[in-house]
Amino acid sequence: MSDKQLNWKFAEEFVVERADIALARQHSLELGIEPISPAVGAQIAVVAAATGAKNIIEIGTGTGVSGLWLLSGAHDAVLTTIDSEPDYHQAARSAFADAGIPSNRVRLIAGRAADVLPRMNEGSYDIAFIDADPGSVVEYVEHALRMVRKGGTVLIAHALWRGRVADPAQRDDTVADFRLLLNEIAASDAVMSALSTAGDGLLQLTKLVD
Repeated sequence: MSDKQLNWKFAEEFVVERADIALARQHSLELGIEPISPAVGAQIAVVAAATGAKNIIEIGTGTGVSGLWLLSGAHDAVLTTIDSEPDYHQAARSAFADAGIPSNRVRLIAGRAADVLPRMNEGSYDIAFIDADPGSVVEYVEHALRMVRKGGTVLIAHALWRGRVADPAQRDDTVADFRLLLNEIAASDAVMSALSTAGDGLLQLTKLVD
């Protein structure tokens, strides 16, 4: 194992999840959903805390793993979370209740993100978190940048897509979409960006202009 691999492994294992998040992770795996890693969860919690987030929107609820991490960093925030799978919402609702999060702090929207996002207000959110259909990642980021306020942050999970984005030999559609996104962001003056190698990659974009 190389030094970089050892560092990655150490950083992942450094994070200890709360029992309620660990339980939500277990339910996620049982349903065949790949949740964000604990290290990514810790990073988005830090961003939520540093931002002083009051309004967060999440594209891809899953069983609530990422939502719990975000709310752990933003104790007064309201989370709006979108998913098309009723079973996922049921599991997430239970996870939030088990964590003691009041129901008025979580707004669950059932529906396809492509249908829901155009109806969401501009500049209304401090953070947008994206962990949904990778084939729509460019579209979701465009909506997210519209929805967050100036100084708000868009967080995109799985930005390295199972290590395939960094491998020039990989050229499938999902890899191409993530590479397109990264190239467009690198050329943009409208955001400040950072790409973390934690988990499966976390792309962080802070909006600089209205």
